[in-house]
This record gives sequence, structure tokens and C-alpha cells, in this order.
Amino acid sequence: MKLAGMVLDGQAWVARLDGDEVRPIAEVGAFWADPARSLDAGPGAPVPVDAVEFVPPVPPAARVICVGLNYRAHAAEGAFAVPDHPTLFGRWTASLSVGGVPAPVPADEAGLDWEGEIAAYVGAPLREVSADAARAAVLGYSTFNDLTARRAQKLTTQWTLGKNGDRTGPLGPLVTADEVGDLRDGLRLRTRVNGTLVQDGNTKDMIFEVGEVLSLISRTLTLRPGDVLATGTPEGVGYVRTPPWLLGPGDVVEVDVERLGVLRTPIVGPPAKETP
Repeated sequence: MKLAGMVLDGQAWVARLDGDEVRPIAEVGAFWADPARSLDAGPGAPVPVDAVEFVPPVPPAARVICVGLNYRAHAAEGAFAVPDHPTLFGRWTASLSVGGVPAPVPADEAGLDWEGEIAAYVGAPLREVSADAARAAVLGYSTFNDLTARRAQKLTTQWTLGKNGDRTGPLGPLVTADEVGDLRDGLRLRTRVNGTLVQDGNTKDMIFEVGEVLSLISRTLTLRPGDVLATGTPEGVGYVRTPPWLLGPGDVVEVDVERLGVLRTPIVGPPAKETP
């Protein structure tokens, strides 16, 4: 099953994607209060895709936790040692968007860097659980692009600023776990810039797999349905190239993941300044 967020009567809803139609299921908060019950209840009347405003299917209070340096080859290309523990940082839901929504380059940046990823969606409360239990609680997965403002990221050892630019966290539709399978078995992940292949990785290269990371997090904080784990990017990012290659206005970046589809994001210039 494929799910997406949509605007209905001024509110964000979770809906089922059926080809060229969308069928609303529940308001986003109600859906994540009990995802299994919401899915069992069935969808509403169909709406044509071209009449829908899509939004991330994530509740405003969700935690978006990202794993840095989680592919062996990516750690190596940045001259980092393989970490003993997952490098975790947070995104705010305000930074999220969906496919097709332009991502602006922040005013003080030479460009944005691409990081094609897979996002996992927590479907049940997780507190002090095993990796197997955490993995079984994943509702589904989607494509994700952790577009990064490298100048801001490198100002300090904390990555928060560089990882939360406006509309720099596009998500694709959520594909339920039963259709995706276990990431440990291997999914191919590719990223293209203006049609040129820049990343070609496989989830078999992950250092820390989804269940393991969620289990670790659950031993410090309780994860709730609707929380999101961005699982990291493979090698091939732009800043390590000679010369560095960053995304600028007019570029189009695509994240293509086996079984999850293609996430397309156009890049635009900085937004106009707002006067107080």
C-alpha cells in the first residue's frame, strides 16, 4: 500500500494512493493515534491526483531523527572512521516537504548538497525494545533527500543548522513495510542531478540497520507513531568532490529507490527577505 499526505478542508490528512486517484483515510493526527485501526477502517471517496495538494504525512509533533555517516563507503569518502555508535541529529517537521516542491538555497550558501536516503516511519510506541521489535513496528518507508547547507553545517560540531533549511527535507510517498521488505536484504538507492548519476548505493552497506537504531533511541526516549528515522546516505555527495559540486538554482535532483519510487526536487534561489 502507498500512502501520502494531502490537504482536505484545510487540514492535513493521510490518504491512500491508487494510481491517478487519492483516497483520504484520516486526519493526520487521528491516523497516527492508531495507524492499524485507521488502515483497517478503509479509505474514503477518490479524489483525482491532479486536484490534490500533497503534504508530508507526518504529525507536527513528530520527531525526525537522522543518522549521519551510516554507509561504510560514505564514511570513507569523508575520511571518517566507521563510528562505534550511530551519529544522530534532528530535523524539525517544518523543514519537510514533498516531491516537486522547490527547495531554496539559503542566502549564505554556495548551494545545497544532496543526500539521497530512505526514511522509516514508526507505527507503534517504542520504549526499551529490542531491534527485532523495533523493526517489526515500522509502518513503512519512503524516499527522502536530506538536502544540506554545508557552510552552516560546518560552523560547529553540531549539525542542526545545516540540516534544517526551509523545505530541504522532501519525502516521497510512504510504502508499507509488507511491500518493501527488510532493508538488510538490500535495496538499491540512486541519486541523479540533472540526469547525471551521482550516488549508487545499496542498503546492505548500512553500518547500523533500522531496528538497531530505533532500539538504541528507544532506550533514551519513547518513540511514538509518526516519528521518522532518516537512515543515512551512501557515498557520492557533492562536497567531497574536486572541485565541490553543489546544487544551485535551476538544478533538479532525483532520489530513486527500488520499490519506493522516484523523488524529484527542483532547486531555486534564496527566498525574498521579509521585513519586520
